[in-house]
Amino acid sequence: VQLQASGGGLVQAGGSLRLACAASGRTFSRYAMGWFRQGPGKEREFVGAINSSGGGTYYADSVKGRFTISRVNSENTVYLQMNSLKPEDTADYYCAAKIPPAGSNNVIFTRRPTYDYWGQGTQVTVSS
Repeated sequence: VQLQASGGGLVQAGGSLRLACAASGRTFSRYAMGWFRQGPGKEREFVGAINSSGGGTYYADSVKGRFTISRVNSENTVYLQMNSLKPEDTADYYCAAKIPPAGSNNVIFTRRPTYDYWGQGTQVTVSS
């Protein structure tokens, strides 16, 4: 599967952005999806994830209550709605896809090495 992230940009602190990750192929609904970010000079870190069924999400503590992940399988797209943005949210944001093992459609994957496919990053800059 190929992933294309978009929606990044420059926003003032307190503002909002919505990132989108469009996937190629006909089996998008089978994939668990995740968002990660990498700030300047930092390791790539987990932001949030959604299971393949779309019924479960999980977020890093740093974004909980501000960010929301959703997916529209008919559009082959997963979204990351980011509200109340802070300067420390400045980073390149990456989406990732994982084919869950059989019987794991409700599992939410949070570890970076477990993901099978990655998109290119989209840059988010939050000014103070």
